[in-house]
Amino acid sequence: MLVLSRKTNETIKIGDDIELRILEVKGDTIRIGIEAPKNVDILRGELVQSITETNTEAQTLDASLFSQLTMKEQ
Repeated sequence: MLVLSRKTNETIKIGDDIELRILEVKGDTIRIGIEAPKNVDILRGELVQSITETNTEAQTLDASLFSQLTMKEQ
């Protein structure tokens, strides 16, 4: 993991076409602007984690329900 320190209005470049800009630092909150091509998905980490957990839970429930349904048919 690369760890950098940046001040307001400083940037970080990722490849040729992604730029992160520190917009504001207020207490323990940092506002970041991201410039990237439209084909690049940008998602908050906690959102991805929540979706992953929900999908895992749904698969578990589906497998459990499927097992119950197949037992009833026998």
